[in-house]
Amino acid sequence: MHSFSHFKVLSFIPPMTQLNTPYPSTAYLTGFLRSRGVDAVQEDLALATVLALLNKKGLTDLRDAALALPVEDRSGPVNFFLDHFNDYAVSIDPVIAFLQGRDSTLSHRIAGRGFLPEGPRFAALDAYDDDGTGDPIGWAFGALGQTDRARHLATLYLNDLADVLRDAVDEGFEFVRYAERLAASQPSFDALAQALAEPPNLIDTTLEQLALAAIERHQPTLVLLSVPFPGSVYAAFRIAQCIKRAHPHIRIGLGGGFVNTELRELKDARVFDHVDFVTLDGGERPLLSLIEHLQGQRSLQRLQRTFIRNDAAQVQYINLQEPDIPFEDVGTPTWDGLPLHKYLSLLDMLNPMNRLWSDGRWNKLTVAHGCYWKKCSFCDVSLDYISRYETAQASTLVDRIEQIVAETGQTGFHFVDEAAPPKALKALAEELLRRGVQISWWGNIRFEKTFTPELCDLLAQSGCIAMSGGLEVASDRLLQLMKKGVSVEQVAQVTKGFADAGVLVHAYLMYGFPTQTVQDTVDALEYVRQLFENGCIHSGFFHRFVCTVHSPVGQDPEAYGVNLLPLPEGTFAKNDVGFVDPTPMPRGVDHDLLGQGLKKAIYNFMHGVGVENDVRQWFELPKGQCPKTTVPRQKIARALG
Repeated sequence: MHSFSHFKVLSFIPPMTQLNTPYPSTAYLTGFLRSRGVDAVQEDLALATVLALLNKKGLTDLRDAALALPVEDRSGPVNFFLDHFNDYAVSIDPVIAFLQGRDSTLSHRIAGRGFLPEGPRFAALDAYDDDGTGDPIGWAFGALGQTDRARHLATLYLNDLADVLRDAVDEGFEFVRYAERLAASQPSFDALAQALAEPPNLIDTTLEQLALAAIERHQPTLVLLSVPFPGSVYAAFRIAQCIKRAHPHIRIGLGGGFVNTELRELKDARVFDHVDFVTLDGGERPLLSLIEHLQGQRSLQRLQRTFIRNDAAQVQYINLQEPDIPFEDVGTPTWDGLPLHKYLSLLDMLNPMNRLWSDGRWNKLTVAHGCYWKKCSFCDVSLDYISRYETAQASTLVDRIEQIVAETGQTGFHFVDEAAPPKALKALAEELLRRGVQISWWGNIRFEKTFTPELCDLLAQSGCIAMSGGLEVASDRLLQLMKKGVSVEQVAQVTKGFADAGVLVHAYLMYGFPTQTVQDTVDALEYVRQLFENGCIHSGFFHRFVCTVHSPVGQDPEAYGVNLLPLPEGTFAKNDVGFVDPTPMPRGVDHDLLGQGLKKAIYNFMHGVGVENDVRQWFELPKGQCPKTTVPRQKIARALG
């Protein structure tokens, strides 16, 4: 083991990711580097930026920015904010303290609806008042109580402020996705380069001050920017830009989910005006080699999976073959340095599964690296994060769990696997029970027959509170085409096993898959209706199918009956690819219109509304264009026997 003395690595989470819990990538990297003797620290600039903007001083700066706009350019949210500025100024600090769990008694005043200024976002509440009680959110919160009601109202209040930031300061601003359109599958770096050349606005300035303050505190040799989503790319480059300006000697590395998915064919040398290294896939091996290189112990040509700008000012990819760090040896993630008591427990979606995403602080952990199935035709199965499947012993995992609980004092875990393997979950549950370790956990699985009612019970006893899984399209023909390896009946049996064990079940669903017809869509919704009716699933979400270049559909479109559209020549991001589906659709019917019906239906099913009705009522299709379902009404009930 090398000694990395006087060498310090600082990892940043750039805006915007989640506000209720730290995005786990820096926790993994910091834990791994420390296990190898590297001095490594981390900071969450996403949370820090929001907290710097959302306080009394921050809102005063926001008011100044809003007042600088010509009157005719001020939007509804901006005008409301200016009219009620004093109410915002006195309520913002107490609301943040309440959402951080530091002042729970404020819930009485918030829930009473007299404390918060209620801007445009509150209009959505009136849409819920369909039980005639005059209490719009009573149906959702009647059983849940006042604290949750107050958290939901406080979240709407923050969303109003996010709209003001967007309309008055930066049109790309959102709490979760920031300036996403600048990066999502952009073949060219031009849009980002242009945005980075603009003078910094209030949000940029806030972010730059926080980044430079962190640099002063830690004095790092190497800064790592972990970019999980397109919505954190712009901010990552802003951070890099201000560090380069103030501290040109500090080296900067860029990596993370966005890079691994979209920048695999990076050619634009301008990226390296801001960062020095861009690494792909699992970060552990490339990082160790990079640190050795920066310490003069390894030549540049012996890096792994790393893009650099060479002396000829060209982008060069260097990948000396060396074995990856085994999943057993990546160490335990550490949250040291992240202000766990400052995260905000928001409640924006009333859907019980979506609540787990935005509410409460979950320790994120991986049960296995990659996916044991890796056949689904819509998935990036050719990429390392799916294709390299490795597990760790159950005893190693429970050691990691105990260490994390000891460090954070929090016992909630979100297992972030693409699909947690049933064998590994069974071993994990048995080990947790054997040691008497009490945690609550949830994760994502494939609804496959290995999950027997007995295994569902065992997982529930070990602390499993919720499971999500991809049913994708409730149609056996399309499930076979997707190579999903499950049937609708099997999904019904597995989900019912979890539901009977007291576990919340959420189904991911998809529409617009190649060759999917209107009839397929109507039948899929009928299956979903029956799954709700029979108590198999509690919530669900419909996603529009997107074809990516790394998926089987993207790599072999003929097999799926579609033609890909040519991608523009690009030097930057590459992931989503357009396609033409020659399947004849009735005139004037499109997947977007069908998608609206699917989303409306599932929203109502989750609240027990309209579950017994004919599914055609949800689709606003021209008369005669919505076929009757071909699925027998008792199909799922019979499958459950």
